[in-house]
Amino acid sequence: MKKLSVALAYASLLVLLTARADTLVEKFNSDPSLDGWQVFGNTNLFQWTNQMLDVTWDSTQPNSYFYHSLGRTFTTNDGFCIVFDLQVNDATNYNYGAALSIGLFNYAEATNSGYNRNYNPNLAVLPDAFEFDYSPVINAFGYYNPESIFATILDSQAGLYYVYTNLPLGQGVTYHVLLVHLPDTLGVSGEVFTNGQLMTTLSIVNNYVPSGDNRAFQLDTLAIMNYADDAGGDDILAHGSVKNLAFASPLPVGIIKTIAAGQVQFTSDTNWVYTLEQSADFQSWSPAAPVWPGNGTNLVLQATNVSMTDSFYQVRADLR
Repeated sequence: MKKLSVALAYASLLVLLTARADTLVEKFNSDPSLDGWQVFGNTNLFQWTNQMLDVTWDSTQPNSYFYHSLGRTFTTNDGFCIVFDLQVNDATNYNYGAALSIGLFNYAEATNSGYNRNYNPNLAVLPDAFEFDYSPVINAFGYYNPESIFATILDSQAGLYYVYTNLPLGQGVTYHVLLVHLPDTLGVSGEVFTNGQLMTTLSIVNNYVPSGDNRAFQLDTLAIMNYADDAGGDDILAHGSVKNLAFASPLPVGIIKTIAAGQVQFTSDTNWVYTLEQSADFQSWSPAAPVWPGNGTNLVLQATNVSMTDSFYQVRADLR
């Protein structure tokens, strides 16, 4: 059975777990409508086939979402992550283009008839979103913009914070995507993998305003989003599929402490199993110890063979 995984380097992730864990996992092995998934808008854009969800992103259509409630509202106080596997079969932008999106939003706001996610200086971009976005290559009005992968946050005042990298998503290639939010920040970071290897890192967007500020976001729904265009003909048409879509809060790894060479300790979660991984270059990672289940408290992982040369470690967390 394929695991949904999050690889977390203990040099960069410093968070504490709480007793409460919220986890939503959809592998699409069976009809997702039986698990509480619903469609808002054009139902023809989302079709469950062959143990995956086939998606059409067509911004000439109205705002449409394949979504599931998270059961409560998450804010800047919460640490959480989303992971999914994405395959894009084709993607074309028109004029200045738009993006395909997967992530979190505020359901009441996103289903409002006036909700506008795509940018237009004459329209208000509305708030509260946490997304992975992909914009394919365009050549609009003589301006060339390369393919771009984004990790995006919109706060409660529609303040837009994002990180991006100019890389394409190859047709028919499966990408494993991770987005992370650290508690008490407006930060977002991400990683994209192909064939188990890191393709790109989306470095963290730092906290632009204090966590107690009224710009803190409120998110309550996991969704695959088809956003309508901005009435200016700046569109996207893309086809692809999504599998292994999951949300988890709090983050599955607590503060990681180095006890000895090749030995770490951290607070674990019973919904996850953990693997200590080792690397000499931060690019290629391999297991350094057997897989251990989370126990809901402190967990110690010890590398089986401690390298005598420089070595780096990270903790990989896989949903059970």
